[in-house]
Amino acid sequence: MSVTTDSIRARRGLPSGGPKPPPAAKGRTAAQLKERLMAGGFLLPAALLVTAVLLAPFCYTLYRSFFSDYTHSTFNGFANYRAFFTDPNLLKSLENTLMWVVGAIVLPTGMGLLIAMLTDATRWSRAARLAVTIPYAISGSAVAVVWNFMLTSDGAVNGALRGLHLGGLTGTWLLSWPGNTIVMIIASSWQATGVAVILFMVGLQGIAPDTLEAAALDGAGPWARFRHIVLPQLRPVSIIVIGMSLVNGLKAFDLIFVLTQGGPGRATETLAVSMYQETFLFLRPGAGAAIAVLLTVIVLLASWTYLRRQVPTQGKV
Repeated sequence: MSVTTDSIRARRGLPSGGPKPPPAAKGRTAAQLKERLMAGGFLLPAALLVTAVLLAPFCYTLYRSFFSDYTHSTFNGFANYRAFFTDPNLLKSLENTLMWVVGAIVLPTGMGLLIAMLTDATRWSRAARLAVTIPYAISGSAVAVVWNFMLTSDGAVNGALRGLHLGGLTGTWLLSWPGNTIVMIIASSWQATGVAVILFMVGLQGIAPDTLEAAALDGAGPWARFRHIVLPQLRPVSIIVIGMSLVNGLKAFDLIFVLTQGGPGRATETLAVSMYQETFLFLRPGAGAAIAVLLTVIVLLASWTYLRRQVPTQGKV
């Protein structure tokens, strides 16, 4: 008959079972549990708010995208998603969205970096930065009203061209594609450049002047200093600027809707404008929900892919 370990320990006057944790370890465990409960309590309101404001509407939108657009909706599977890839208007909006993404990344990032470099440590730098950043404080609808005054057939742009005896260059800026999409991208970039300038100025102020002076003493020219010293150290800021521009390009809506309402016809629609048109103007909530889901997936995938490629190398020269 086998003798258990506990019986042997009992004969020798030893306590049964394994070694007990010291009181200090128990105290640390209780303190850690208390800290976690407190942290969870503080995070709970934010988690409930995100669930109520973001997750619950998205789940309902996803659910609604699988139903028809009639008064008494019926389940129709992926029909709304298949229509997205066969409707020429929606394919056109996808093309316009890609144009907006490219323009929203290239123009604000390039102009913001250029203006930040030109106005860094100059006498009129504060005034120049203020003039560039003021449009960022204006709402998108107000920006659209300003540019509508400039771009109409009898607007400021055509008036200035006629005043300079360049009447041959006048045009109907908002009536022909792709010129209307391009001028709207320029208008959006005029507003978005301000925040890029601010962020790049912060990055430039973090570069040690001694590094640039040492490179100059070693014979490095302005372009070499910019390429090998300034640009690598601006990489963390560039990640933020490009990421913001990417998302702004994908969800462009207010400026387009005020200037052209997606027209003429549906030539200047983006996915965000098409989502609104399908849901509220054409009364096709199922199709609008499908576009909303696809747009959300595109934004998340694009942001995740970009950040996944950039963030691990952040800070490396």
